[in-house]
Amino acid sequence: MEFSPKWIAWEITRRCNLRCVHCRSSSEMEIQGHPDFTLDEAYRLIDDIVSYAQPVVVLSGGEPLTRRDVFEIARYGTDKGLRMCLATNGTLVTDEICEKIKQSGIRIVSLSLDGADETVHDDFRSQKGAFAGTINAARLFKKHGIEFIINSSFTKRNQEQIPRVYRLAKELGATAWYMFMIVPTGRGEEIMNELISKEDYDKILDWHYDMEKEEDLMLVRPTCAPHYYRVQLQRAKEEGEKVKRRTLKFSTGGSKGCLAGQLICLIDVDGNVLPCSYFNLPAGNVREKSFKEIWENSDLFKDLRDFKKYKGRCGSCEFVNVCGGCRARAYSVYGDYLEEEPFCSHRPKRMEREKTAI
Repeated sequence: MEFSPKWIAWEITRRCNLRCVHCRSSSEMEIQGHPDFTLDEAYRLIDDIVSYAQPVVVLSGGEPLTRRDVFEIARYGTDKGLRMCLATNGTLVTDEICEKIKQSGIRIVSLSLDGADETVHDDFRSQKGAFAGTINAARLFKKHGIEFIINSSFTKRNQEQIPRVYRLAKELGATAWYMFMIVPTGRGEEIMNELISKEDYDKILDWHYDMEKEEDLMLVRPTCAPHYYRVQLQRAKEEGEKVKRRTLKFSTGGSKGCLAGQLICLIDVDGNVLPCSYFNLPAGNVREKSFKEIWENSDLFKDLRDFKKYKGRCGSCEFVNVCGGCRARAYSVYGDYLEEEPFCSHRPKRMEREKTAI
């Protein structure tokens, strides 16, 4: 596997107008100790990245639309040849914002939708009116011809709505729907007891596999659920079918589960390079080293790319190359990013053989 950066999430601010229960950066409107970097710093980082690679760059947050210069950053990246994208909760989207999105060259927008109705979504987002804001944003994106995907995060409090949220995303005209299985980091640590159980996890992934067979399907993908790729292979083999993978032109290809530090990373507002959006352990800081040096030489990234170092069931698993287990979830639960995926129920064949031999 070639380990080159294909997709970078960039936290351009930690400020946000919502206070969501699962937020990886514990964002609020006033964040102490994590000020926004300057526009000149943003330009320098883009120059640093394009001197080495041409990844998709997603302007994220917090809520990136709280930065007045977000579209200047996007335009600069576009002019440098990067495929610039935007991740928003949707509540600040207006006709004027849509025009600026188009003018800046942003290629696609991701929109958050965590419930099929306002009661569930607004509870998840801790803000009355958040659901209406998301629905309005989707309407405006369609009106202005802006391509958008929908990201949905799930815990026990909203897991029963998964099929309904998928259908709503489809009705809204999204290009793709990404089903995120919560990783307990940032404010998400407070909902550890709300994480979906192993048993329900398997049922949801089975539902997703069956749902993907629909003829008029939009592009869908489970995210932060790497063992879906194991489920996919197992089910296809059982049913005598070939695995069909569709990809989004702004994605990493969808050929493997956990991609943290392998094809993707996050650069936070302080300049730290993290393996992914939910993996709160820096590999280095772009204010101290070049992005290339961090990507190629950090011990953390080297560990994540060496599957032989993985422990427990992941270390023995026949699906480690296509799944890999969620490294961020292992780090959150065990404090060791090389440990086994804590929410996978699969028993590797090698461990079964060793048990039988004893």
